[in-house]
Amino acid sequence: MKALVLPFSRIGVKPNHLTLLGLIAAAITILLYVLHTSNPITLVLAGLMILLSGFIDAIDGVLARNSDQVTRFGGFLDSVTDRYSDLFIISGLIIGGLVKPLIGLIALIGSVMVSYTRARAEVEGVKMSGVGFAERAERLIFLAICSIISFFWIKVMEWGVLIMAIATNLTVIQRILYFKKELEKN
Repeated sequence: MKALVLPFSRIGVKPNHLTLLGLIAAAITILLYVLHTSNPITLVLAGLMILLSGFIDAIDGVLARNSDQVTRFGGFLDSVTDRYSDLFIISGLIIGGLVKPLIGLIALIGSVMVSYTRARAEVEGVKMSGVGFAERAERLIFLAICSIISFFWIKVMEWGVLIMAIATNLTVIQRILYFKKELEKN
């Protein structure tokens, strides 16, 4: 991965530039989901855009670490844009009419709360990485796959978001229980 990102550093691309580019890629999914009724291939493009956004999100930190550009602001910006990206993608599904609003909202809440529980626990000194089965990378890959498959079977998007809504909220419960258990050890 290091060999992939170092050329970016040589041409002056900063990690925060990549962070914002990933956010833009996620924002584009809104338009692609809205356009699906006039051109279903936009569902495939939305899936690819989610993967691109996730990939960019993965390499911004690699670039920061390998070019000695790690900053507290960069970490904060990355975390904030990740939340916006998640919200953009699921909002696009709701606005595009691909999921029932209630299912989409439950998925939105679960997605944000997975991240919040991790952040809040880590402030208290409890590491949450790997706790739960609906972390951000898994959610992005799952939604991208559902988007691509929905070109062939449109209902998969609603089923996929329903599964994600359940999985994210179960992950929040897992994290709450894990946090409680970790506190009780001390």
